[in-house]
Amino acid sequence: MHVLILGGTTEGRRLAELLDGATGVRVTSSLAGRVAGPRLPVGEVRVGGFGGVAGLTEWLRTHRVDVLIDATHPFAETISFHAAEAAAGAHVPLLALRRPGWVPEAGDKWHMVDSLPEAARLLPRLGRRVFLTTGRMGLAAFAGPESDGLWFLTRSVDPPEPGTPTPARMELLLDRGPFSLEGERELLRGHRVDVLVTKDSGGAATAPKLTAAREAGIPAVVVRRPPVPEGVRVVASPEEAAEAIRR
Repeated sequence: MHVLILGGTTEGRRLAELLDGATGVRVTSSLAGRVAGPRLPVGEVRVGGFGGVAGLTEWLRTHRVDVLIDATHPFAETISFHAAEAAAGAHVPLLALRRPGWVPEAGDKWHMVDSLPEAARLLPRLGRRVFLTTGRMGLAAFAGPESDGLWFLTRSVDPPEPGTPTPARMELLLDRGPFSLEGERELLRGHRVDVLVTKDSGGAATAPKLTAAREAGIPAVVVRRPPVPEGVRVVASPEEAAEAIRR
């Protein structure tokens, strides 16, 4: 059995570990290649895109993939829909591995939005010193006139591409999770942050920022995650995915 994992996440790496060495199972993990120095999973790894739906469909057929696992980031909407179309075209079973989203707790001041532009429009009503943790790909949403007068502490793994529109007043912090609660508390205090912006990525690695914001009484703008393609089965953990593959 050949399993292709569309990965780049902690869950994708964990699933590769669980399947590594299993009798009769060959695992290939595919990474998009957007992050410099990615954490590589065990086993076979390919890096780079497939060339859209047609390219992925052909790859599934040529490499005789028996099961396709979409273990990409919850906000990697394009590849998830490409995976659904390609799996259907190649007649390959598809399983989506998605960590559960975050759930607000007592004391949280969450403002749920559907997009980064909506988050940018909301910010001036909530604060002036923004901790932006939505990654480098969406910085242009915060470069418009609605962000005039705001200051941004932007955290991402890699710097934005040259020429990418960014907020006029921004300090860039290059760092990779997991992050500690004490570290997040100190970051909010030290930079006098009064509003947090994040995506509902879920997971424990970056959740401490939400706890730190709740403790400090800071509002959080949380972008809802996009839906999984209709008809695709979803599991919440690598262990559940591995069991489904074995069955």
